[in-house]
Amino acid sequence: MTELQAQLDKHRQKVDVDHFDIPVRELLRMLEDQELAIAPEYQRQFRWDAKRESELIESLLLGLPVPPLFVATNPDATWELVDGLQRVSTMIHFAGSGEQIQEHIAEDAEPLELTDLKKLTAFNGLTFDDLPTSLQVTLLRRALRVTALSDKSQLEVRFDLFERLNRGGVVLTPQEVRACIYRGPFNAYIGEAAHSEPFKTLLKLQKGSEADGTREEQVLKFFAYLYARDRFDGRVTEFLNTFMEENRAGKDLKKWRKLFDDTVDALWGIFKGPALKGNYPLTPLNQFEALMVATAELLEEKKKPRGTPARVMNDPDLLKHSTKGTNTTAALRGRIQRAKELLS
Repeated sequence: MTELQAQLDKHRQKVDVDHFDIPVRELLRMLEDQELAIAPEYQRQFRWDAKRESELIESLLLGLPVPPLFVATNPDATWELVDGLQRVSTMIHFAGSGEQIQEHIAEDAEPLELTDLKKLTAFNGLTFDDLPTSLQVTLLRRALRVTALSDKSQLEVRFDLFERLNRGGVVLTPQEVRACIYRGPFNAYIGEAAHSEPFKTLLKLQKGSEADGTREEQVLKFFAYLYARDRFDGRVTEFLNTFMEENRAGKDLKKWRKLFDDTVDALWGIFKGPALKGNYPLTPLNQFEALMVATAELLEEKKKPRGTPARVMNDPDLLKHSTKGTNTTAALRGRIQRAKELLS
């Protein structure tokens, strides 16, 4: 019992939250004044339809309970929306200013016109501006509960919050969550590097992985496995989180940027196109990460990587370390070492 309580107390100390009841009017003002931000890294490319948006507005007008919004507090006291994008977007779409609608909904979007309401049927077909002033005020005074994760909470707690809240609906990948949590120069560079040419050509992904953070995670893995794999214990997510947090300020970015570019250029000189094996149409990620790290180490040793795509991608030893138990420390070190031998 003592052990259970101690573990619970340990993790509760890492979490610090506040609760607020914020009127719709104030939330819209906070957006206008950039006190509440919808981080572009995790805005999902989908919207509620007009019927579902209208149902939320109906609930607010009727005073019915609405699920709380979750925000994370930044060091400058601004808030970052973690969960509630569709609810906030709906409020903007219906009662926001024209500029807010253009910025957060769509450049050509028109104000929401209520539709398919089952209780407030007389409101169907009306926009916010069509409502009498008294009803406009009623809506703007309605408050939503906001749970704010304090900036005192550790970043690993914020990461966990993003993951848990986004398991409903469209799920964020770990790298998409990292892009929200560990923002800074290093994160910005990861996004830039991931979509540079010829890196995008070398790393051929299936269509569904083009925009889910897979490319960015490969860039992060390159630096993490290159400079910190002696600390890797098989827990990939935690390892990458720690490395990203430690390097979020990007103090070595000038050096890292050049090495990444040189590494990609060297591999491009070998493959002249996507890094593929046999007739498989996609780049095998474990082999690719090993080749990236091995190439960088050879360059740092002033050695020129060389080889042929067929020999490198079809080597039995490299395949052995890249296809079974791939997240063990032995497999990681084995495939990087073998890739380095093949490129020497």
